[in-house]
Amino acid sequence: MTAPVPDVVLHEYGPAVSVPLGAAAGRALAGSGVLQSATPDPAQDGHWLLRAGNRVGALRTPGGPVLRIMPKTPVSRIFFLLGFSLDPERAWRDEREGVVDTGAYDDVVPALAHAVERRIDAALRRGVLQGYREVEETSLVVRGRIREAEQIRRHFGRTPPVEIAYDAYTADTAENRILRAVVERLLRLPGVPGPVRRRLAHQRVRLADALPLVRGQELPRWQPSRLNARYQPALRLGEAVLRGSSPEHQPPGADPLAVDGFLFDMNQLFEDFVTVALSTALQEQGLVPRLQDRHHLDIAGLVRIRPDLVVRTGDGRTPVAVVDAKYKVEKGDGRLNADLYQALAYATALGLPEAHLVYAAGGLPTRFHEVRGTAVGTDGRGVRLYRHSVDLDCEPRQLMSALREIAGRLARACSPRVTMAPRPDGIPDGKEDTVCPGSPSPRVSGTATTPSRNRSGPECARPWRSSRP
Repeated sequence: MTAPVPDVVLHEYGPAVSVPLGAAAGRALAGSGVLQSATPDPAQDGHWLLRAGNRVGALRTPGGPVLRIMPKTPVSRIFFLLGFSLDPERAWRDEREGVVDTGAYDDVVPALAHAVERRIDAALRRGVLQGYREVEETSLVVRGRIREAEQIRRHFGRTPPVEIAYDAYTADTAENRILRAVVERLLRLPGVPGPVRRRLAHQRVRLADALPLVRGQELPRWQPSRLNARYQPALRLGEAVLRGSSPEHQPPGADPLAVDGFLFDMNQLFEDFVTVALSTALQEQGLVPRLQDRHHLDIAGLVRIRPDLVVRTGDGRTPVAVVDAKYKVEKGDGRLNADLYQALAYATALGLPEAHLVYAAGGLPTRFHEVRGTAVGTDGRGVRLYRHSVDLDCEPRQLMSALREIAGRLARACSPRVTMAPRPDGIPDGKEDTVCPGSPSPRVSGTATTPSRNRSGPECARPWRSSRP
C-alpha cells in the first residue's frame, strides 16, 4: 500500500522550500503562476525549490503533494476584508469580525468551506428558490409556443415531434446552478474538514434539481432582486470562490491551470477592500469615486493608465484625487520608488496637485514627497505624493477608522488650498507624527493638518504630514 504524501506548508512571501516533485508536476507549478517561483533544486535531484508569493490557500499538484500556503494576515481578518468587499453596506453597520463566519478554523480552505456552507444553509433555510426559466425543447405535444423556424428546419412536412418554447417554473435557476457549482467545487478541494464536507454533501442534495454547469461554461448571470435577497450573500461569496479556484468556469479561450485548488490573491483582496471602503466613505461626503478609471498618459493615447481609485467632484466631471492601493510585504527601496513614479504619472495625467498610495504595512513610515520642478500656483507648492499605511493586524473597527481618516484627507483635497501656517507642535521639519484611530481629530488649517501628539491608540494608520521632506 502506497503511503500518503504529506502536505507541504509554504508561507506567504516566505523562504523557498525544497520539495520532492516530479518533473511534470514542477513544470506545471512553474507554468501556473500561482507561486512566486518554482525552480529545480540544484542541490538535490528530484526536488524543486518552491516560494510562495501573494497567493494563499491550498492546491493539489498533479501527481504530487498538496501545497498549503499560509497567510501572514490572520485568517479571520482575511475574511473580514473579503466580506467587506462583497457587502460594504452591511460591513459598515456591523463592524464585528463575524461578517463572514469562519468558525474556529485558522486555515484558509477549512475556513472558506465553513463560511460558504453556512451562507448556503442560511439561503436555503426557507426552501429552494424557484423561478421562471425559458425552455426550448423537442416534444411530442404542444406546450407554450411553436418555434416555427426550427420546426421547418428540423421537421419539415411532418409532425410530431414539435419544436416548442415555454416558461417553466423550476428550481433550475441561475442562482441555484451557481450554488451547486460552488458546493461541488468545495467538495473537490483538499483540506476540507470531515464535518464541513458532510454538510456540503447535504447542501448538494438540496440543490439536486439545478443542473450542473458544463466544464468550460461561463457562470450564469443573475440579477439582484427582492425575490433572491436571501440568496445574495451566498451568491457573492460563492462567485468569489469560483473566480479564485475554478479554471473550468473561466471564459472561453482562457488558459486552464495545470493545478487544482483555491487561492486568495492578497494583492487583489487588499485593493478591493481599500477601494470599496474609501468609495463608501467618499460617497457619504458627496464625492463620486470611480474604480479602475481608464485614462491615457500621453496625448496620442498610446499609453494607458488605470488608477485603482479616482475621486471626482459631486457632478462626476472633475478629478480631485487619485489613489493606488499596494499590498506589499518586505519590499526594497527600488520597488517603493517605482510606486512613487507610478503615482506621479497618475497625478500628472489627471492634472492633480497630489496622489496617494495606501500600503498594507503598519510599520511603514508615513510622509509625503514633494516633487522637484512641479511647483505651480502662488504658494510655490509642487506635486505631493502621499504614503499612507494601514495595519491589517488591527481590529476591524480600527481598520475602518483608519480608512475614514484617509477618506477625509481625500475629501479635503477638493477644498481651496491655503498657505501653510508655521508648525505649532515643535516637530522638526521632515519628521512624521502619528495619528491612530481613537486619537483626537487633527487640527485643520485649510488643507494643511497638524495631527495631535496623542499616541494612546494602536498604530493602525499613519496619515499625512504637511511639511517639505
